[in-house]
Amino acid sequence: MSRPIRPGAGFRSVVLTCAMAPTLAIAAPDPTPPTPSFESCRTDLINFAITQAVPQDLADAQLANLTPDPDVLAAATSQGEFVRPLWDYIEASINPARIEAGQRKLAEQAETFAAVEARYGVDRHILAAFWGVESSFGAVLDNPAVVKPVVRSLATLACGDPARAPYWRNELAAALQILAWNQAPLDRMPGGLTGSWAGAMGHTQFMPSVYQRDAVDFDGDGRRDIWTSVPDALASTAQYLRANGWKPDEGWGSEALLPGTFDAALADETTPRSLTAWRALGVRPARPSAFPDEAGEATLILPAGLRGPAFLLRPNFAVILRYNTALAYALTVALLSDRLRGDPGLVRDWPRGDRVLTSDERRDLQTRLMERGFATGGVDGKIGPKTRSALRAFQGSVGLPADGYADAALLERIRGTP
Repeated sequence: MSRPIRPGAGFRSVVLTCAMAPTLAIAAPDPTPPTPSFESCRTDLINFAITQAVPQDLADAQLANLTPDPDVLAAATSQGEFVRPLWDYIEASINPARIEAGQRKLAEQAETFAAVEARYGVDRHILAAFWGVESSFGAVLDNPAVVKPVVRSLATLACGDPARAPYWRNELAAALQILAWNQAPLDRMPGGLTGSWAGAMGHTQFMPSVYQRDAVDFDGDGRRDIWTSVPDALASTAQYLRANGWKPDEGWGSEALLPGTFDAALADETTPRSLTAWRALGVRPARPSAFPDEAGEATLILPAGLRGPAFLLRPNFAVILRYNTALAYALTVALLSDRLRGDPGLVRDWPRGDRVLTSDERRDLQTRLMERGFATGGVDGKIGPKTRSALRAFQGSVGLPADGYADAALLERIRGTP
């Protein structure tokens, strides 16, 4: 399920949370004629689709008169995973209403969850968390103010997002193949092939190519229906996770409790240690049941620095990141799964008083780090693993705790460091 950030770019993010749904309202066809560049790109897309076994009459019918959707490009530059405070993003999905709805779905669909869990070895609470984060347990799929025509969205991105144009073009071809091969239940989808602003589809938001590769017919009706069949959607998600390395009976990890004097540089999010080794360093899981095997390995991460919660991450957490590479997204799924299981919330609160850097400030931070020889992997305004590694290296070079946390105080320190 790879997409720009994961299997699909859903209604939360790309993927947008439901809290961001108003930005995704379906717009009437733009009366403004497409630019010559879009017209030329649209012709290229038709020709490319034909080379991918899409019948010409279908490609023409779907694309020849298409206009770009300006809201789609706007959404692509304001993904919630990267522009909101981490704790705000997480808590938009983990709230009492979402937890109650998820536990109700777990009870209502208990037989389906049990069957999927038995077949694929993926914990039902993880599956329910994906379902809740991606589509609010399917609620947004019937909301015409949220869903968008998949073909138009993907064509808009293929022609308007040059950096990822090949990705969007391939996803568009996959979407047209779904139509050509009559795979979608269009008789139950009067709006046609629908999805999020980035073309992600169904209850758990698969991109078209992911649907082609990993969707399964779990209810046995002869159709892989991730739009209207909950069993198919949940089983397809489990199939994707197992195909990407999910380990049964292992879980994602746990919040970690740190000793008072802890070397933040050990939380480099890349070095695995056994739970026994972490305990020797004074680190223990807040949820001991997450580590039934003391020899099991985990990495440690401090997403909001030493003043925020820490997390011991098992290998399965990396599989969640395959669904969407944003740390905020993966933590949301992981923590929601715990709450759906009945576990309490975090022991340590987030540093809510901190001012979160703007996109321009994050780019400035990355630029200044690179000028000083600390590789951030680029200047994109997104604080990912490479930028956090560069931050830790800079902090260590000036005698600060190397927790990799980008806040306003650290930016001012870098600005004042020659």
